[in-house]
Amino acid sequence: MKITPIEIRQKEFEKVFRGYDKEEVDAYLQSLSQEWERLLDETKELKMRLEVTEKEVVKLREVESTLFKTLKTAEDTGANMIQQANKTAELHLKETQIKAEALLNDAKFKAKSIIEEAETQSRYLIDEMEHETRTLLDSCHDLEVFRDNLISELKNLANDTQMKAKKVEEKSAKSDLNHIVSKLKALQKQYNERTEESPRPSAKPKEEPSSAPSEPTVEEEAPRKENSGSQSFFDQIG
Repeated sequence: MKITPIEIRQKEFEKVFRGYDKEEVDAYLQSLSQEWERLLDETKELKMRLEVTEKEVVKLREVESTLFKTLKTAEDTGANMIQQANKTAELHLKETQIKAEALLNDAKFKAKSIIEEAETQSRYLIDEMEHETRTLLDSCHDLEVFRDNLISELKNLANDTQMKAKKVEEKSAKSDLNHIVSKLKALQKQYNERTEESPRPSAKPKEEPSSAPSEPTVEEEAPRKENSGSQSFFDQIG
């Protein structure tokens, strides 16, 4: 018997004395109808999904059949291709082996020629390097001899320079001292000549000493003025 949610909600029961609570029964019927309606919706949705799934299964079966046929064809074609490829590979392998042997022989010949040429060039380079090495050693020996001679000459030149400088220094010191001594002698001579040329004061009778200082005479002032006008001995030396 098919029951709908509306029938559950509209269901009425006969009333009897001391029967069930009407409100409680109505509430239960209401919840039952809602749950029944939900189950019907889920069932409907599941049926729709089932139909879609069945359609997809049919399509997948068709695809599977097509794939199986294609795979079978591919297997047959692959087997034929493999056989053909094996035959072609064998031919290519033989051709490759022949070419490889020819290339190997050619490479061996070229390698032998290159090695012989390299050995010839290496021997030539070694001989040339040995000759250059001997030349450099000779040049180094000559440079060492030249260096030793140059150092010896520089030492001799330094010694001669020091001796000449010492002689020049001694000669310079002596010449300066002789110059100063000659200058002192000349100044001493000039001083002596001036002293001899100045007039001496005449003798006078002794006078009683007085408290006032006596004024100098003309004869006494003359040498003083003459001496005051001339430079001092140390100024002349300077």
